[in-house]
Amino acid sequence: VQLQASGGGLVQAGGSLRLSCAASGLTFNNYVITWFRQAPGKEREFVAGIRRSGDLYYSESVEGRFTIARDNAKNTVYLQMSSLKPEDTAVYYCAARQFVVLTYPTQYNFWGQGTQVTVSS
Repeated sequence: VQLQASGGGLVQAGGSLRLSCAASGLTFNNYVITWFRQAPGKEREFVAGIRRSGDLYYSESVEGRFTIARDNAKNTVYLQMSSLKPEDTAVYYCAARQFVVLTYPTQYNFWGQGTQVTVSS
C-alpha cells in the first residue's frame, strides 16, 4: 500500500491550498482516507476524514474552512484548505484504514510521507 501526499507549500494568511493523496495497492473503496497534521512540538492531530459513501468528518478547528473530497475513479482524496491561518502550519499526512473514520493516529494502518504547509502572517 502506498499513499502519496502532495500539494503543500508556503501561503499567506487568508490564502488557499489544495492537498492531494493518491492511493495505490489497496481496494480503495474499502478504505477511509483521513488527513492528520503535526506542528513542531505538538502531537499529530485529526483534521478531516472521508468514507467511500461520502460521509465527511472535520475537526472543529477546520470545519467551515477545509473541504475533503474523494475521487474513487482516481483513487485520490483532496483537501481543499481556504482561509488559512498561521496556526494551520504543519506537516500534513494522509492515512488509510478500513471502513470507519477514527480520529486517533494509532488507529491507522497506512500513512503517506507528509507534505509541509506553511502559512505566513
